[in-house]
Amino acid sequence: MAVYGGVSINPQMKALHGIEILIATPGRLIDLIDHKAVHLSQVDILVLDEADKMLNLGFKEEMDKVFQLLPAKRQNLLFSATASEDIKDMQRHLLHQPATIEVEEEEHNIDLIEQLAYHVTQARKGPLLRYLIKHENMQQVLVFTSAIRTADNLTGKLIKNGIQAASLHGHLSQTARLETLQRFKAGKLRVLVASDLASRGIDIQQLPIVINYELPRSPKDYIHRIGRTGRAGLSGRAISLVCPEDQHHFGIIQKKMGKKVAILESDDINLQGF
Repeated sequence: MAVYGGVSINPQMKALHGIEILIATPGRLIDLIDHKAVHLSQVDILVLDEADKMLNLGFKEEMDKVFQLLPAKRQNLLFSATASEDIKDMQRHLLHQPATIEVEEEEHNIDLIEQLAYHVTQARKGPLLRYLIKHENMQQVLVFTSAIRTADNLTGKLIKNGIQAASLHGHLSQTARLETLQRFKAGKLRVLVASDLASRGIDIQQLPIVINYELPRSPKDYIHRIGRTGRAGLSGRAISLVCPEDQHHFGIIQKKMGKKVAILESDDINLQGF
């Protein structure tokens, strides 16, 4: 059974009887423990998925509480996309003489993705995004931001300018996230503005275009983002909006990716009214 926040806890509590495998977010698991609906004293196996994120996304305090309630003798399984120092630290504290299995990373085929970037000042970035969406009549556009506040602000301005949009991030309830994603997949939502964390659940085979409103921190995240388009043998487009302070970082992304991206100037684009 899966339990998570953002929805009523009562139906989850009622459905827990006889469950052998519980898949839980840390916060909701602790809520259930506090309600005496779950006891961890007889847990045999602990699995941490996205283990590298459990420490650096604000879950550490909650996870420490969970660890204290688990029996000392158990099997621990840690899954992570990266072998960061956080993971190595967790291994030292949680694992005893662990067996490590490494799976080679699948190469992302980005050859079918047409990549393009625009030089733009911070002040003109929002109007340029709205210009591109309207001028090119873009439909089903996935826009990436690095912060939740930016996602919400950007969505509000898109709606104010007559562009149907919604944001997708961790501060929304689970029900709201699922409904928003379903609307976007069904083509009923023109623009979806997503944070990196929320975007992990986005899997659309025929997504036509991805726009990096803000660049991600790492080249791997950049490839992960643009890899949302150009799937199943279909072509796709990826556009990045690059401010002057982003130019060096975007150069590093291109170098790590092994591809040069054409960068257009946007100074001559008339953005009045956008």
